[in-house]
Amino acid sequence: MYLFIYFYLLMSFFEEVHGFCPSQCTCVYHGRSDGTGTRSVLCNDPDMYEIPVNVPVDTVKLRIEKTVIRRIPTEAFYYLVDLKYLWVTYNCVANIDISSFYNLKQLHELRLDGNLLSTFPWESLAEMPNLRTLDLHNNKVTSIPADAGRYLRNLTYLDISSNKLTTLPSDLMDIWPPFSEAVLSKNTDILATQRVILGLQDNPWFCDCRISKLIEFSKIVDNSVVLLDPLISCSGPESLAGILFQRAELEQCLKPSVMTSATKITSPLGSNVLLRCDATGYPTPQLTWTRSDNIPVNYTVIQETPGEGVRWSIISLTGISYKDAGEYRCKAKNLAGMSEASVTVTVVGVVTTTVSPQKYGRKQEAERQNTTQEESKPEPERTTTPLPTTPTTTALVSTERSTSVKFTEKKQSRPLFDGKKNPKAVTNGNKKQTGEISKKGEETSLNTAGMAEQNVTVKNLRVISETDERVTLTWKTVNATSNSAVTVLYSKYGEKDMLPLSTDSSKNKVTIDGLQPSTQYMACVSPKGVPPTKEQCVIFSTDRLNDENSSQFSILILASSAACVVVLPLIFFLLYKVLKLHVKPKTAKEADLAKETYVKFETLSLKPRTVSAGEQLWARRFQTFQET
Repeated sequence: MYLFIYFYLLMSFFEEVHGFCPSQCTCVYHGRSDGTGTRSVLCNDPDMYEIPVNVPVDTVKLRIEKTVIRRIPTEAFYYLVDLKYLWVTYNCVANIDISSFYNLKQLHELRLDGNLLSTFPWESLAEMPNLRTLDLHNNKVTSIPADAGRYLRNLTYLDISSNKLTTLPSDLMDIWPPFSEAVLSKNTDILATQRVILGLQDNPWFCDCRISKLIEFSKIVDNSVVLLDPLISCSGPESLAGILFQRAELEQCLKPSVMTSATKITSPLGSNVLLRCDATGYPTPQLTWTRSDNIPVNYTVIQETPGEGVRWSIISLTGISYKDAGEYRCKAKNLAGMSEASVTVTVVGVVTTTVSPQKYGRKQEAERQNTTQEESKPEPERTTTPLPTTPTTTALVSTERSTSVKFTEKKQSRPLFDGKKNPKAVTNGNKKQTGEISKKGEETSLNTAGMAEQNVTVKNLRVISETDERVTLTWKTVNATSNSAVTVLYSKYGEKDMLPLSTDSSKNKVTIDGLQPSTQYMACVSPKGVPPTKEQCVIFSTDRLNDENSSQFSILILASSAACVVVLPLIFFLLYKVLKLHVKPKTAKEADLAKETYVKFETLSLKPRTVSAGEQLWARRFQTFQET
C-alpha cells in the first residue's frame, strides 16, 4: 500500500516537472484519444529579451514572436529533442551562432522571417538533417556563399525574398539539386517528382552574367521548382533596371583559364627576364602577379586586352639577382571565379670580361680566354636558357613560345647578332651556344623583327597641355619606320599596374582623357613590346585650370592691369589738387579783405555818446553831398 502511494507521488512530481511552462509563455497540450499528444509553446511577451531556457522538453512546436530578443545563443534548444517546428518570427534577432540549433535532429520547419539578420550560418543546417522548410523572408541578408548549396540539399521550401541580395554565386546553381535538375529536365523533357518552392522576389538583383543561370531558370515553365512570385525584375545595371527576368538576355559567365609562356626559366645573373601569362574568360579577367614566398612583386607590369574576354600580362624583371629567383604566380579573376598558373625562375652565376676592340696580343688573348661561367642543364620541355652576355649588355630572355630573342646594349641599342662571328665579346662557351641557336633557325627572327624593334627609341617625353581631367603628351621617336609602333601606359602615381592606351603610330602625340582632378599620375611611352625606362616616363598632376578658363583668366588679369595703369595716375592727380587747395597759404590782399569784412558788434546803450572831431567832419561832408 505504501509502495503504491510512493509510486503515485513520484509520477505526480515528474508530471509537474514535465509540464512546467515559462512565465512569459503559453503552453498548450494537444491530447489524442489513444493517450498520446503533442505540446506547443507560444512566447509573445513584448518585454521578453532572451530565449527562454525552461521550455517543456516534450515541446513539438515552439513559437517566439514579437519580442525584443536580439540574438540566439549557442545550443539554445539542445534539450528539445522532439522539436519539429521552430518559429522565431518578427523579433529583433540580428545574430545567430553557428551552434544555435545544435541537437535539433527532428526539426522539420525553421522560420526566421521578420528579423534583422544580415548573415545566416548556413553550416548550422548540418545539425538539422530532417529540415525541409527554411524561411528567411524580410531580413537584411546581403549575400549567400557558394558552399551553402551543399547544406540546402534536403530543403523543399526556401524563402529568401525581401532581403538585400544583389546576386547569387554561379556555383550555387551547379551544387543545389533543384537548379541543376530543373536545367536537366528542360534539356531532357523529364520533370522531377518532387517540387521545391523558392522565393526570390523583392531583392535588388543586379542582372549580370553571375545570375544568368538564374534568369534562364526563371524562364523554364513546369519545372521542379515553383517560384512564389515569378515576376522578378532587375534593379541594375541602369540599362536593365525594371526589366523582368523573363525578358532579360544575358551571357553566361566563363571562369578564367590562365596559362604562362613557360613553366621554368633559367637566366644568367644580371640579365632581364620577361614573364608572360595569358587568360581568357567572361567577363574579361583581371591579372595579378604574386610570389609563392609572399615577397612583394615590385616590378614593371604591362597588361593589355586585345579583345573581349582575352587579357595578357607581362612582368619585367630587370637586372635579376639571386633574390629574384623563385616561383611567380599569375592569378586571373573575374565574376565567375579565379584560376592561376605559375612559372619558376632560376638564376645562374655568370662572370665575363670584355676585350676592347683596339687591343690585341697574347696578354689580351689570355684575358679573353680567362672567362669563367657556370652553366645549368637546360630543361627538356618549355625551357630556354638565354645566351650569356657581357657586362655591357642585357638580355631579354624569351621561352619556346616567344617569337624572338632580343639583345640591347645599355649605351647604344644595336643587334648583337649580325650574321658574323664577333670574337671581341664572345667566349668559347658563347660560340658553342651561338652555333646551337643558329641551327634552330632563331638567328633569322633576330635579324628581322628583333633588329627593327630595338633600333626604335623614344626620347623627350613631355607634357604640352594639362587640365584637371585631360593631359596631352608628346615625344620624339628615333630610327622609327612606317611599321614602328609605341605603347602608351599610364596609372596613378604609386600603382603597380599600368593601363595601356591605343595611339596612332604615325603621330608622336596622345591625349589621355577621363583623369581625376587633383591627382598625380605617371605616363610612359616605349617601343611596343619593350618595357619603358625611367627616361621614357613622366609624372604630372591634374590640378590646373583648363585651357579656356586659363585664357579667360589671363585676359582678365591683363585688362585689370591696364585699367590700373590708367586710373591710378588720375586718382593721384585728383588727390593732389584737393590737398593743394586745403594747404595753400593766404596772400596779403586776401588777408586785408578778411579784415575789412570783419564786423564789430557793440552793445547798444542809453548812455549819450560823445562824437569826435573826425566824425563831425565826416557828417558835415555827407550832409553837403546830399544837398548838392
